[in-house]
Amino acid sequence: EMFAYARDTGRPLWRVAFDYESALTGATEAELRAYARQVLDICRHARQQGVRPDNHFLGITDARAAHYKALREGRKLIDLGAADEACLDAMSIMEFSNAHGTIVCMPTGGASGIVPAAVYRIGERLGKSETEQENALLVAGLIGAFYYPTHYTGAIGCQAEIGTASAMAAAALTHILGGTAQQCADAYAIALANLLGLVCDPVAGLVEVPCVKRNVIGAVNAVSAADMALAGIESRIPVDEVIDAMGEVGRRLPVELKETALGGLAATPTGERVKRDLQGGAQAAY
Repeated sequence: EMFAYARDTGRPLWRVAFDYESALTGATEAELRAYARQVLDICRHARQQGVRPDNHFLGITDARAAHYKALREGRKLIDLGAADEACLDAMSIMEFSNAHGTIVCMPTGGASGIVPAAVYRIGERLGKSETEQENALLVAGLIGAFYYPTHYTGAIGCQAEIGTASAMAAAALTHILGGTAQQCADAYAIALANLLGLVCDPVAGLVEVPCVKRNVIGAVNAVSAADMALAGIESRIPVDEVIDAMGEVGRRLPVELKETALGGLAATPTGERVKRDLQGGAQAAY
């Protein structure tokens, strides 16, 4: 219905986001744009602070984004272009979160690095204006509204966190590159379909392992899905049906793979040892 509304009215998706939020809250366009700008500012700060080598975590990881940044700048890593820069931002934002810094949940804390990494870093790399980046962020939020309230939780697996965020980012990237509303829908569906079935298995119950690394992968997935959609590659399964499929897959997952830290990587011998070490007061990086 949302895509039909955009098509019938000729309104770009970012303006549809204004229509949607105004209808719900009564907020003006100026108020909503100011909020989008505030969100982007928080994300920028998190990205910048996340690469500090002296960030201190209280869990089971330590600061790695600064080292990743140094290797990338020294041309020691495979060059992924703008996608590689997004990888760094996704990592740094999540590390700043683990260092108890302020972030923006997009849509959850465990998936906070993906959307801002795509919108800010790639938008900047492509020379997009502040307003264009804000518009892309609004599109990501509008796309994310499709999942609310049933799919914003690891209770149906990490597909609903990393998968949702990656789909939001894919749509935002497609929009910022001039894609049509239908191409945004295709990018969103492709990105989510790529991550169907992803389980929620945080080691020791912390949003650190494997969450930080999955944010990096989610950013690359978003870029790939946006590229495919912009190239005219369609999702053979419509958006609504992909979302329904994610819900069905999530309901079929065993309880230990639903944010309980009782299965998957959390239940491996090393995962169990990390949990015991943490409970015993030890801290180590994995």
